[in-house]
Amino acid sequence: MIYHNVNILEVTMENNENQNQTEPIETSGGTVFSSPNSTYHNSSYQNSTYRKVKMKEPKTHSFGKSVVLPFFAGVLGTVVVIGTCFAVPPIREQILSSLTNSNTSSTNTSSDSTPEINTNLVSLSNYSDTGISVANKVRPSIVGIKVEYAATSFFGGAQTVSAEGSGIIITEDGYILTNNHVVNSSSGSSFYEISKASKLTVTLYGDDQTYEAKIIGTDEQTDLAVIKIDKTGLTPAELGDSDGVQVGEFCMAVGNPLGMQSSVSAGIVSAVNRQITDEDGKTFTLIQTDAAINQGNSGGALVNSKGQVIGVNTMKLSGTGVEGVGFAIPINSTKDIYSQLIEYQKVKRPYIGITGIDLTESLAKANNLVVGIYVKAVEDFSPAQKADLRIGDVIIEADGQEITTMSELNEIKNAHQIGDEMTVKVVRDGKEKDITIKLAEQP
Repeated sequence: MIYHNVNILEVTMENNENQNQTEPIETSGGTVFSSPNSTYHNSSYQNSTYRKVKMKEPKTHSFGKSVVLPFFAGVLGTVVVIGTCFAVPPIREQILSSLTNSNTSSTNTSSDSTPEINTNLVSLSNYSDTGISVANKVRPSIVGIKVEYAATSFFGGAQTVSAEGSGIIITEDGYILTNNHVVNSSSGSSFYEISKASKLTVTLYGDDQTYEAKIIGTDEQTDLAVIKIDKTGLTPAELGDSDGVQVGEFCMAVGNPLGMQSSVSAGIVSAVNRQITDEDGKTFTLIQTDAAINQGNSGGALVNSKGQVIGVNTMKLSGTGVEGVGFAIPINSTKDIYSQLIEYQKVKRPYIGITGIDLTESLAKANNLVVGIYVKAVEDFSPAQKADLRIGDVIIEADGQEITTMSELNEIKNAHQIGDEMTVKVVRDGKEKDITIKLAEQP
């Protein structure tokens, strides 16, 4: 075997037991294998020279010097470097910032579609401070309202009865927003009748004086009213955005429950866009809350954690086993109403001019009719009469949408302006018919 361009060191092997071993001898260009009895020459290197070299034995190092000492030296160096970095404020802040950002990024990646829940403990002190600041901000803008009525008995005789509610100051010169049912009672029984309010007085926060008020306008459909007192320099409430209200957020009801002036009760928003139908059959879209709303709270404010009004307290559910279910009219839906009440003393709306009955499936089947709105009456000279809508017609569609209730019909109608046209589909004598109605202003 020939090794090209490789220097091979010969090893002299000593073996006392066997002196006849063949020893490889390196030359400058090849190898000769020799033994005591014979010599084998590489034919190319017969005349070459060589020298014998013994390989040195490898040095043996102790475990302490080769492993333990370097390890502790590395640890010591690491500690010195880290300590130096944290001793320099700019470097320390950069390191901590990088760690925080890395942790936040990891958390966000693992919860892309799940809202982050705050698991930190809430300070009761902070919660209390929020309630105090909200109450201090809002109470000067809430008034107590006392209404007197003349109640006439059918057995003869009359007496004065009173009721109390709340209101929200909306201008510094005395305009106050409240509920229609606070100032315009329609209650009565088979034994007596209550007239319209004969006297209206207002009590301001921190003021012992009583102010007489007058009704500017009322709107039964939205259960809103505006009254006014002759006083300036009042503190108007700050109005919030009820469209941005979220379920679970803090809220506070402020008003005059049971005649107790400027009372507050805190809770959360339990639901939004809650559809509630009152005893008169009118349906309202309301904010639901568990903040206590009692008699006298009507017309008062439901406010958020910034002290902004998000609703007008209007009703609550009552009965055995019912607790903490109150409702407020979203403030955004009141703005156009109270503006019109101040300007026109009424709300201008388009109207059709019919009285209808909601036909359920069972009621329609019992009378051999279809499900829809049965036209019970048509007002004289109304848009309905002019469009030839007749008693006995059953309205099944409005502007291409299937409807079954008067509330649905009114909702579609109220999306129009006075003077607009809307189309209804009716069933008359078993046949469907389209009728176009030009909406007029409600008298």
